[in-house]
Amino acid sequence: MSSDSHAAARALLAWWGEAGVDLEDARAVVRAAPQLASVPASRPARTTPAPPAHAAPAKRAAPEPLDAARDAAAAAATIPELRAAVEAFNGCGLKAVARSTVFGDGIENSDVLLIGEGPGREEDEQGKPFVGRSGQLLDRMLGAIGLSRRANLFISNVVFWRPPGNRPATQGELAACLPFVDRLITLSQPKLLILAGGVAAQTVLRRSDGVTKLRGRRLSAGLEELTNPINAIVILHPAYLLRQPQQKRLAWADLLALETWLEELGIAREQRL
Repeated sequence: MSSDSHAAARALLAWWGEAGVDLEDARAVVRAAPQLASVPASRPARTTPAPPAHAAPAKRAAPEPLDAARDAAAAAATIPELRAAVEAFNGCGLKAVARSTVFGDGIENSDVLLIGEGPGREEDEQGKPFVGRSGQLLDRMLGAIGLSRRANLFISNVVFWRPPGNRPATQGELAACLPFVDRLITLSQPKLLILAGGVAAQTVLRRSDGVTKLRGRRLSAGLEELTNPINAIVILHPAYLLRQPQQKRLAWADLLALETWLEELGIAREQRL
């Protein structure tokens, strides 16, 4: 055996020793190296080291974040329990850089559930969704058709922590939060689900269509845990309307369509001021 081969053998013995392999077996393999070298190259001999005689049982791997999210969401039997599960969840990297967990705001188990995209700076500071400029606009829009978070509406998002710099959430971040979003819909079983903006619509409905194609239409959200799909409608996100005020005419048309559907579903609403 050459000096290079000896060095390689010593390194291999050291590695096997750290791994817990019986070194007597390992040395036997090394001593057999000259004989193994004579085996034709077309049929290389392979020697598998024997496992340690008293190996410790393998540790069970921690569940993947998505599996952990599914398990935690499924275990929640009420919306307060789901809120606590989200607050305890550490499988989304956004939590490490956010100030607050922004789960939801409004009347739990309302007939109407609204889901938006994610928290911004003001939401992160206050721990509530839609409290900044876009939230104030949303309150005025919904108030025009008798919906209010203080009376008949619950509001949440598809991610529960603010992305740094208000950047869009990544697909991984959306996927980590989605089991909790689905569970919120399942526990609420709203008569009508409002999805504000393209990200919320695409995530919840599992569709790739843009918001301009989905907005104002009568859609449905089907979930495995529910026998019947949930009525759903998509509206333009209020943050988009602040950037593109000329599109408010489309938003008003969507609100009128939403109001008609609310009446047909018999959903109680506040009196307009």
